[in-house]
Amino acid sequence: MAMTSTRAANPKKRLIDFAANRSAHRKDAVISGLESEDADESLVLGREALEVAKAWAVIGIFAIVFFAIVHMMSLVLIPVTLAVVVGLILGLVADKLGRLGVPKFGIAIILSSAVFAAVFLVVNALAEPFAMMIQEGPSFLQRMIDRMMPFLQRQEWLNISPATFETGPMSMQALLENSGNILSVVTANLTPAVVQGMIFFAALLLFLYGRLRLRRTLILAFPRRHQRLIAIRVLNAIDQVLGYYFATASVLYLGLGVVMIAIAYFGGLSMPLLWGLFAFLSSFIPFLGITIMTLAVAAGGIITHDTLLLGLLPAIVFFSVHLLMENLIFPAIMGRQWEINPFVVFVAILFWTWMWGAVGAMLALPLSLIMMTVLSELFPEKKTVPHLPG
Repeated sequence: MAMTSTRAANPKKRLIDFAANRSAHRKDAVISGLESEDADESLVLGREALEVAKAWAVIGIFAIVFFAIVHMMSLVLIPVTLAVVVGLILGLVADKLGRLGVPKFGIAIILSSAVFAAVFLVVNALAEPFAMMIQEGPSFLQRMIDRMMPFLQRQEWLNISPATFETGPMSMQALLENSGNILSVVTANLTPAVVQGMIFFAALLLFLYGRLRLRRTLILAFPRRHQRLIAIRVLNAIDQVLGYYFATASVLYLGLGVVMIAIAYFGGLSMPLLWGLFAFLSSFIPFLGITIMTLAVAAGGIITHDTLLLGLLPAIVFFSVHLLMENLIFPAIMGRQWEINPFVVFVAILFWTWMWGAVGAMLALPLSLIMMTVLSELFPEKKTVPHLPG
């Protein structure tokens, strides 16, 4: 009986062991299957990451080559780009003249002549003061050093004394030599500047004459109807943004120039009209323009007045007025529909100044406006509303 019960129990035990082993094998198979799937997914992810890296590498190489070509062809691209931007800014005026019945060639002649007259007046107004600054710059600098020396000597951490400006790179002799080098550089760049000026006015005349035809060609270059509608919307938005922005900015900055004339007159600065012109022109370059203008007014005030506080007062007043205009008046008039990030404008100014110098600094804001307008029209659901500096 004992043997019979043991034999009866053994098949049950073997059955239980078989079921347990089978379950264990299934678990091992499932685990190995999951591990193989994870391995396949990690392999696919690695390939996708490599493809993404390759794509970005191609884009980076293209960008480097593109900007290298832009820098190498700056002699031609600077005046042509400036002509296109000015032509786009004048687009609304050209459309109004066209609706009045003025022919296309007449519109091109009128607007390009107006731009030439404005540039000529500005250059003529700056020629005499620039020549005087080159001739009498060392004496102006010496007087400014004499005014600032008591204040600088009190700042012991600067370690500045009158001997600092008598020997070494800060001496008057070294400054005279450097001024001669600056004059030679300006003279050497005069001929390319004249050539670029001729290219600019020729390109502006031809762009204004063929603006509508070029616009039609760009629109018809897209094969589908909805693409053409998007192109029309983008081109209209660019014309509206540039035209309205610079028309409004011109009026406001003209008022700032008038305020600067009053500040220069009552602050005892010489040539108040010239200071007003400087204030008007520099305001079109965000950040950099106001900085240079404030420093120039401060230097002029220090040279003119005996006390440091009185000399800095015109610069303080001008900076306060400009700050009030840019942060209160300008946003209230412009609204928030065409605002872009100030950091984007700042980086654009640094980049284009590095690429194309002073003209690049002037083009930084228009090019940023064009780029942000194109992006906002192509991706309207991702529009942002940051602050636009002037």
